Parts: sequence; structure tokens; C-alpha cells
Amino acid sequence: MKKDKEPVDLWELQREYAGKGFQVICGVDEAGRGPLAGPVCAAAVILPDGYEIPGLNDSKQLTDKKRRELFPVIKEQAIAYGIAMVDEGVIDRDNILNATFQAMREAVSQLSVKPDLVLVDGNRLTDFGCAAEAVVKGDARVASIAAASILAKVTRDEYMEQMDALYPAYGFAVHKGYGTKRHYAAIREHGMCPIHRRTFLKKFYGEK
Repeated sequence: MKKDKEPVDLWELQREYAGKGFQVICGVDEAGRGPLAGPVCAAAVILPDGYEIPGLNDSKQLTDKKRRELFPVIKEQAIAYGIAMVDEGVIDRDNILNATFQAMREAVSQLSVKPDLVLVDGNRLTDFGCAAEAVVKGDARVASIAAASILAKVTRDEYMEQMDALYPAYGFAVHKGYGTKRHYAAIREHGMCPIHRRTFLKKFYGEK
């Protein structure tokens, strides 16, 4: 019989950093690096130390319904949070990594409380003007990063649903801009719309 996985202690890593003297720890994550259309969105969250939000997890492990239920709870319970989107024009001009870092910096700059440590999901960092650490799979290991992943994902999903009303031919409400068969078929039929990332579709159009 398979044993159930031990639940991950989402506060363990933050406690370790607190033990090193960091008092205000912020988690940062993004949503939308991979889609063919729309912005990249980043969120920054500072949670009360040790505060447990029932059901909190990496946004990718949660249903859409659960993410949307947790969204207002996180905003209400957070000491501070920031959410920033960087659009497809900047992504095409500066590349997706730089656009993602810009969104992360903007989200952190919105915080009403200045962090003394920023924990970022992944393995790459930008300059936040304070100490920062990259945490691989941080959205499944750190409470504040998990919370940030939910804020970023829900915000971006809702934006893409609004874009679906403007550009109904593409199915943005369903795939949120990702490269599904339906999405590619719509691009073949209708061409690109204003929120498509031109640099992401070069290969599709055979451009160099």
C-alpha cells in the first residue's frame, strides 16, 4: 500500500531564514512566462509569521475554484502584497526573462512594508534592493511564495478572461494564452491579435 506523502511544512524554510536574523520575509512568484499572448504577472506577499492559510499550496497544484477562493483570503490576511503585470510589448522588446524580473521588482516595490529578504521561486534572481534568495520549487516549499503564486495566477487568468471578451476568436478564457491546438488553429485562421507576443510566434510563422 502506498503511503500518503508527508505534508510539506511551508514555514520551515522561512523559520531558517528568520533564525539568521531576517525579520520581514517576502515571497515572490510569477504566472504567464510561457503563453503566446498576454502579460507576465508577478506577485509579492508578506504573510504574518507562521500564519496558516488552510489549503495554501503551489497554485499549479490547486483547482481554479480553490485558487479563486484563496485569492481574497491571502489579500486580507497578508501584512502586505503587491501585484504587477508587464505587457506583451515589453516582453517582445526586452525578452521574457527581463520582463518577468521587471514585474517582480514592481510587485515588491508596491509593498507597504519593506522586506529585508525576498524569496523568489526558481533559480534566477534580479536586484530587489535588499537580500534575496532563489528557491527551486519554492511555490511548493514556502508559504509566502505559494501565496504569491496564487495572486499572480488568478490575476493573470482574470485579465485573459477580459481579453477573451475583446478578442473572442482565440479562446483566451479557456487556455489563457497558452499554445494549445485550439489556440494555434485560431492564429492560423485569424492571424495575431494585439496582445500576441510576436517573438513567441516567430517559429510558427517561419521567421528568423
